[in-house]
Amino acid sequence: MNVLAAAVLCLALLTDAVLAGAAPKPVDDAVPPVMPTRADVAYGTHPKQVLHFWQAKTEGPAPLIFFIHGGGWVAGHRLSTLGTFLEEVLAEGISVVSIEYRFVTEALMAGVNPPVQWPMEDAARALQFVRSQAAEWNIDKTRIAACGSSAGACTSLWLAFQDDLADAASSDPVARESTRLFCVAAHLAQTTLDPQQMQEWTPNSRYGGHAFGFMPDPADLTTRDTRFAQFLAARESLMPWIQRYSPYALVSADDPPVYLYYRTPPAMGQPDKDPTHSANFGVKLQERCRAESVECEMFYPGAENAVHRTIQSYLISRLKAP
Repeated sequence: MNVLAAAVLCLALLTDAVLAGAAPKPVDDAVPPVMPTRADVAYGTHPKQVLHFWQAKTEGPAPLIFFIHGGGWVAGHRLSTLGTFLEEVLAEGISVVSIEYRFVTEALMAGVNPPVQWPMEDAARALQFVRSQAAEWNIDKTRIAACGSSAGACTSLWLAFQDDLADAASSDPVARESTRLFCVAAHLAQTTLDPQQMQEWTPNSRYGGHAFGFMPDPADLTTRDTRFAQFLAARESLMPWIQRYSPYALVSADDPPVYLYYRTPPAMGQPDKDPTHSANFGVKLQERCRAESVECEMFYPGAENAVHRTIQSYLISRLKAP
C-alpha cells in the first residue's frame, strides 16, 4: 500500500468513527513533502476558508488539481491525504490547491440548513477564488480537475454535476468566475445523499443524515441507527435539499468526465463491510452517467475496462492530454 492509499484508509476509518459516534483520534498536522508556494491563502472571511497552493514549474499556464479532503464533513484537514501524490503530480507540471472548509458541525451551531451547504459551497467559492488568481499563479483556467476522498469526493462530484455557479452580474469579481471543471477523480465517493437510494443499493448503509442535521450523539453509539431512521422518515420533506446536493441527482449531458476509485468490488443490494465507501455507489453513478452520455471510468479490484489503476495516473493523463 503506497503512502496515498494508507493515508486515505486512515482518514476513512476516522470518518466512520466520527459518524458512528466514536470519539475521533487526533489527525496529525503533517508537514507536506513539498512546502506550499503560497500558504494559508484566504478565499473567504471565516478562519477555515483558507487554502494552500503548490505551483508547478512550467513555462506556460499549468493545469491544476483542486483537492478537497475527506472526513465526513466533520474531520480531516487539507494535508490529510496528499502524501507522495503531491510530489508526483508537481513533477508532471501540474499545480495543486488543497482547501480547508467549514464543517457541518459548525453549520449546525450557526443554525444553517441544510448544514452540508457550508462545506459544499465553500468548495465552490474556493474554486472561483483560485480561478480569479489564474494569471498571477500561472494556472490554465480551462484545465482544472477536482479530486477528493470520501466526503471530499462527494463534494468534487457535486461541483462536476452542478450547473455553473458563476454570477455574471455580481459586483464581486470572484463570484463572476466559473465553477465548471475539466474532469474529476473521486476516491471512495458517496454518490447520493438520498437515504432510500443508499439502503436500496447497500442495505446496511447509515450515511448522510448528518449532512441534513441528523447528527449522531458522540456519547451514545446506538444513536447512529436512530438518527438514520429519522433521516429516512423525513426524506420526502428533505427531497429539495437532497436533490440539490446529491451528485447522482444532478448529472446531465454537459458534465465533465469522472473517474471513480473503490477498494473493493461492488455487490449490489448486499450489506457491505464498509457501507460508507461501498463500490455500489460507483456502480449506480456510472449507470446514471452512461444514460446521460457522460464519460465515467470506474476502478475496483477485478474491474473490467478500467484503464487507470490509480487516481494520479488518471489525472495526469487527462490534464496533460493534447
